[in-house]
This record gives sequence, C-alpha cells and structure tokens, in this order.
Amino acid sequence: MQPSLFLILILWIRSITCPTPPPSSFSLFQSYIRGHLDGRVEDASDLLPEYDFIIVGGGSAGAVLASRLSEIAGWTVLLLEAGGLETIFSDIPGLAKYLQLTDIDWQYQTEPQPGQCLALKDERCNWPRGKVIGGSSVLNYMLYVRGNKRDYDAWEKAGNYGWSFKDVLPYFIKSEDNRNPYLAKNKDYHGTGGLLTVQEAPYSTPLGTAFVQAGIELGYENVDANAQSQTGFMIPQGTVRGGSRCSTAKAFLRPARNRKNLHVALRAHAHRVLIDDQKQAYGVVFERGNKILRIRARKEVILSAGAIGSPQLLMLSGVGDPDHLQQVGITVKHSLPGVGQNLQDHISGRGMVYLINETVSYVETRFLNLPSVLNYIRHRGPLTALSGTEGLAWVRTKYADPNDDYPDMQLQFIAGSSVSDGGLSLKNNDNVKDSVWKEYYEPIAYRDSWQPIPIVLRPYSKGYLHLRSSDPYDKPLIYANYFTDERDIKVMIEGMKIGLALSKTEAFQRFGSTFYDKPFPGCDHLPLWTDEYWECFLRHYSTTLYHQAGTCKMGIPSVTPLAVVDPELRVYGIKGLRVVDASIMPDVVSGNTNAPTIMIAEKASDLIKETWISKENSMNEI
Repeated sequence: MQPSLFLILILWIRSITCPTPPPSSFSLFQSYIRGHLDGRVEDASDLLPEYDFIIVGGGSAGAVLASRLSEIAGWTVLLLEAGGLETIFSDIPGLAKYLQLTDIDWQYQTEPQPGQCLALKDERCNWPRGKVIGGSSVLNYMLYVRGNKRDYDAWEKAGNYGWSFKDVLPYFIKSEDNRNPYLAKNKDYHGTGGLLTVQEAPYSTPLGTAFVQAGIELGYENVDANAQSQTGFMIPQGTVRGGSRCSTAKAFLRPARNRKNLHVALRAHAHRVLIDDQKQAYGVVFERGNKILRIRARKEVILSAGAIGSPQLLMLSGVGDPDHLQQVGITVKHSLPGVGQNLQDHISGRGMVYLINETVSYVETRFLNLPSVLNYIRHRGPLTALSGTEGLAWVRTKYADPNDDYPDMQLQFIAGSSVSDGGLSLKNNDNVKDSVWKEYYEPIAYRDSWQPIPIVLRPYSKGYLHLRSSDPYDKPLIYANYFTDERDIKVMIEGMKIGLALSKTEAFQRFGSTFYDKPFPGCDHLPLWTDEYWECFLRHYSTTLYHQAGTCKMGIPSVTPLAVVDPELRVYGIKGLRVVDASIMPDVVSGNTNAPTIMIAEKASDLIKETWISKENSMNEI
C-alpha cells in the first residue's frame, strides 16, 4: 500500500473509531502538519532573465550550493529542480521504501547484461534517484557515513590538490550538527551547530544491539566509523531531526528561503547548457509550465544533477565523446570522452534471509498501523527508524590487508528482510521476478527475520552511460557492468560468509537465528554453500545500494585518463561551467555517498566564492 493511501486509511479509521479525538493527539497531529508546511521552499513565479549563478539540480549537492552561494548578498542565484516539493510522507523515515517508483523517483533502470541482475524482471536493476527538491536525500535511507580517510588521500595523490582527508574533514564538520553528546565531544571529527542534523534514530529493535555484540564476538570493535578508525561495528547515525528526515532541502534551503537573491524554480526540466563558439557556458535551456525558457548566467552554470543527470546534460549540451554524440545527432561543442565513463556503484547482495523465533523485527503488519502513526507524531516509535537499518560494519575479507584500517567490505544490517512486507514494496523496488518471489520468498512471507547486506566498497568493475537519443526526456542507457571484474564477486562471496558467521554468534542465537537455506532458483543445480553456489546466488540477486558515482571524474588529464573536471570542479575545455555532485568522485568512497556529496558541495561553494570574490576585488582595484 502506498504511504498516502495508508495514512488516509489510518485517519479515516480514527475518524470513525474516535469521533472526538483527545485534544492532545489532535493538537500533536496539527502541530506535525504545521511543522512540515512551515518554512517550505517557495517556487519562484517570476524569474529574472539573468543570474550570476544557475545551479541545475536541487538535490544533495545543489541545495547546499544554492544556500551557500546566496550567502553573498550581491550575487543572484537560480536553482533549477526537475521535481517538486517534499511530501509529508517523505518526511517519515520508516516509509522510505514506499518512495521508490513514485513521481519523486526518476525510476532509472540498468540495461540487461550477462551475469548480473538475473533474478530481476527483464534482468534489469532498478536505480532510484530523487526527482524532488532535496534530491536523493529525500529518497534515501538517511545513513550518515563519510567513507575512509584513505579514499580522499588517494584522490589527492592522483593530482587532485586540496582533496586529502585533512582538507575535506573541515567541510564534513562545517555541515554537521551532531546530537549525540558522546560523539560530539570529539571535536577533531564532529561538529555541532551546523545546518545538517545528524543523530541516531529514536527507535530501534533489540536486533541492532545484537549485531554490534555479534561483531565484538567475531573480534571487531564497536567504533564511530566517522572518526579515528573505520574498521568495526556501530549503531548508525542518520540525517534525521526529531524523528523526521532531515533532507538537504530542509537543512540548507529552508534557512535561506527568505533571501531575495535566491530563486528556486521547481518542475523545471533542464534540456541543455548554452555554450557559445568560444566555448563559454552562458546559460541554460529548460522547460517549465509547458514553456521553453532560456536564462543567462553572468558568472557560472553549475551542474548538480547527480551521477546520471550531470553527464547526461553535458552530452545533451555537446560535451562528451564526439563519436557517440554524432551517433545520436548532437552537435559537438567540445570533445571530452570521459563524460559518462567511470560509472561506479556499490553493488549489494540482497537475497539472504535469516529467520528468528522472536517477534522483534520490522514486520509490516506490526508497525504500519494507527498506534505507530500516533507514536510518530510524538517523535517516537518504529516509523522514526531508519527504514530498518540498525547496524553498519566495515570488515576486512581475506583479500584485504589485515593490518590496515582499510576494509574492503561493508555490511548494512537490516532488522528485517525482503519478506517483512510480504512482497508489497521491497519486491517491486528491487524488481524481483514474480516467479522468484513465489518460489523462494513467499513461503516465509511476514516471518520475523534479519538481513546482513554485503557491499563491495571499492569495486573494480566500472560501467558507463550513453544517451538513448537527443531527447532530454529520454532516460540514458545505463550499463552497470556489475561483476565484470572477478575480484568484486570474490570479495562479495566473503561477505556472504561473514553473514553466516554472524548468525552463529551467541548474540543472534539468543533469537534462534537460522539461515533460510532453501536453494535459490537458478542455482539449485550447484553444490550448496560452495563459492560457485554463492557466486550464482549473487549474480542472480544483487542490486544497487544507490551510490552511483564517478561519471564526471575529477583529475589531471596527464595522470587521470578520462578526467572531466579539474580539482576545482571546472569542466575541461568549457569556461564558466562546473560539476558539483557525486559524479566528480575519481573513485567511489568506502561507504554511503550522501554525506560525501554534501561535503563536495560545501567545499565547492568555497572554491567558487574564492574565485569570484578575488575577481571582483581585482576589478575594484582597477
């Protein structure tokens, strides 16, 4: 059931069972609605013909950029967002899975390729991306993870000056308002008073604690992976505030909403960047309200449309591989073959289910009900949870250096599994074939369970995307290339084995944990529990963890093949054009990508300010 229908049903049930609701509950509900509506971003009705900066994409990066650049009162900023406003339902952390495949999701899919997504319909993996102000920070599972220090040091070693961990850490801290006093007192790594609220979910099951205890039994430490060391197990923190989602729209744009120099245009679908014969970006063409508009940029156009949208826009604008552009009928403005290449994603193994004999997990029939809604408006209860994610771990498989704090595997612990909702949403979100669901999962539908999702942190397999056509409304062709490098499948198999080891610990045996050992459809001809079987299992049911990156790679051309932007995120060969989002990552970070994307935007804002304030000061001196 979609969340809107669910809440309407709940309110209707309440109206007939409690015609005169207690004032406290009714006033709390009114307060919750006001809290959602108050301070929302306004859709600008009258746009100027020209702005200093035009930002394309109001997501995790674009919202930050718009907020920070509009701090300079003398600069005008236009933020273009293809989607609309956040909804009451997207604010509810526990309903995150219901946001996919709706109108706030771009609903991308990968192209069928051998050896990947085999248990999914048409052998395509769904790739949800936020089409809404706040972008994927409105659609995601809200986990606040920075990655490993060595990720950023590697960026700098590749020639990207200013991107070492010591350089980027201040930008993580700048954004952060960490509400955990124990973690926040570590001032070397955490911040308070920033615009982005970070805290633990108000609600959790006993399984989250069991996960951390199980890790300790296996010899790992309970760590704050966003501080000194990453290897270990932890209770996650998320971008939540008072039990509700804290998207970048809420965190960064709402405080800036009254600035006269910031205009936000919603449901504005960008078609291309305007580039003149001198290779100067000077504006954007977009459609809004059934009208094609052209608005000029005095200083810069900044693409923050994400790892899919930004390279797509560059190619639509004539910047990319000239052979491909000519094939789809686009005039080449500048040859830049790296656009759309270097596509990376954290592939995750989704299929394993561990059953337990206690009623403590997130079974849909137990928490999607009236008491949960009433608890939620009081900032507590299961709807405040991070959609079931109650633990994170970074572990070293046998392929990683055992003496180095550079784990190659992440485990995302779910206090439930794909059977917890009986196939109502998670099955469709992952695009699982009906036959696979019926044969493998349906017999255990609604059973109490848990799931350790193994994630290859630094994939060797890299994909690419191409334009389907020159039509800006056509979704691009996405070739994920999952598991095309055998090293990735080997690491993932070890992650599956770690999940089995966790299940056997005392921490989980207290719940009677057992692995659901029915042979997986399509793999039942192989010897069970061998590496060959696990490889088959993973090639059938592994999919995205929503961490696409790298398609407008940052680098120095002499060192980094296929670099698209320089270390100040300026597009090579085109003046007045930058890319600021996860697409600039040379290599995807060792963890969830939302916090690093926000960091990239924070740093980019300072780079842009330094550039133009310096130019303006020079002009004033003349």
